[in-house]
Amino acid sequence: MRRVIKIASVLFAGSLVLAACSSSDEAAVEENAAPVVKVGLAYDSGGRGDGTFNDAAAAGVDRAVAEFGVEVNEVEAADADGTPERAERLRLLASEGYNPVIAVGFAYSDALAEVAPEFPDTTFAIVDSVVDAPNVGSLIFAAEQGSFLVGTIAASASKSGKVGFIGGMEIDLIKAFQAGFEQGVKAVNPAATISVAYMGPAGDNSAWNAPDRAKTAVEGMIDKGVDIVYAAAGGSGLGMHQAIAAAGGSAKGYWGIGVDSDEYVLPARAEFKENIVTSMLKRVDTAVFDVIAGVVNGSPLTGIQNFDLSRGGVGYSSSNPVVSAFASVADGYAEKIKNGEITVSSTLTE
Repeated sequence: MRRVIKIASVLFAGSLVLAACSSSDEAAVEENAAPVVKVGLAYDSGGRGDGTFNDAAAAGVDRAVAEFGVEVNEVEAADADGTPERAERLRLLASEGYNPVIAVGFAYSDALAEVAPEFPDTTFAIVDSVVDAPNVGSLIFAAEQGSFLVGTIAASASKSGKVGFIGGMEIDLIKAFQAGFEQGVKAVNPAATISVAYMGPAGDNSAWNAPDRAKTAVEGMIDKGVDIVYAAAGGSGLGMHQAIAAAGGSAKGYWGIGVDSDEYVLPARAEFKENIVTSMLKRVDTAVFDVIAGVVNGSPLTGIQNFDLSRGGVGYSSSNPVVSAFASVADGYAEKIKNGEITVSSTLTE
């Protein structure tokens, strides 16, 4: 919590000096203490503890609590929630004085477009979508760039030359992960084959929380010779880890690649950590923290904010020492992306 403290400097004679200054200082502190910033955080389905996307947002708000002493109200969406439920959630947070109000996930787009104009003095932010309003920060990530890097790692680590991709909902946002991953794989091994499965079509919110579907899909991939799988599927990614573990995990040459957060260090993935070679880091934590810091410091972060590789918005994790064997390849490509030598497409090519 930021506090503005004014120091009284009036001189008094004799023994009254210390007492007068002390009482004056205390009054100034009390009178000028900055109000505690109240943060409203609206998670997508799965909420805190999902092991990926929402946990990344949670890490950002936790950092803000530690550094600024902000108060936080966390709410969570249900799979069945539509725009009315999401709008009411955001409206309630704003009406109760939470500022900023941060919506985690593109599914809040229509709801935020409806609610933001009702509270022009409140700073809003949304992750993974653009809402055109003067009091909204749209937090966009170059997921295709980070996915390219883990694609190079997948191609380098694979013994079979066969890799897999598991997506959550089949929408353009997740297809960007797939596109970047495929480009990274092919950059290292043009002959590699890539198996792909999505957990649900556009509009099917259960696609983010369907680990059984993901497990079955990955088992099928493994049967076809795939030995490393990248999952960009929210809570469904748990099924990928389960299938990798059931096949014998890293001890048998099978690896998983996490997404959004460093899954190797997440408590929710502890039992699978030795099978997680790396994770594609989408720094939702940094973006959420930056939004809160902007309000705390009196400079709200609004407009489109692009978090790409050059800004440190995406990357790959190196918590598992195994990844060091492939880091030089990934880092070399990272530099080429940063300097413009390589442009990673966010769309799939036929």
